[in-house]
Amino acid sequence: MPTVLLHFQNDDPVMGELDELPKPTDSLIIVQNPRRRDGKDLPNMEPNVTAVMYPVARLMYVEIISSGAEEEIIGFVRE
Repeated sequence: MPTVLLHFQNDDPVMGELDELPKPTDSLIIVQNPRRRDGKDLPNMEPNVTAVMYPVARLMYVEIISSGAEEEIIGFVRE
């Protein structure tokens, strides 16, 4: 489940997890555990919200946050 930072037009970014990355044909994106960039609750949502559906048309771009697991698997290789 990738963690993403969604950037919207004229709004603050929202961080959360996606079941899968959106396809070019998707019109909605479902975000699990929506929160602010600093991990705090979003001010315009109830505290018990677990998922939100956003229209893809509002998105400017999506940042995919690395979990760091790739670095643990590969590690440092010296030649």
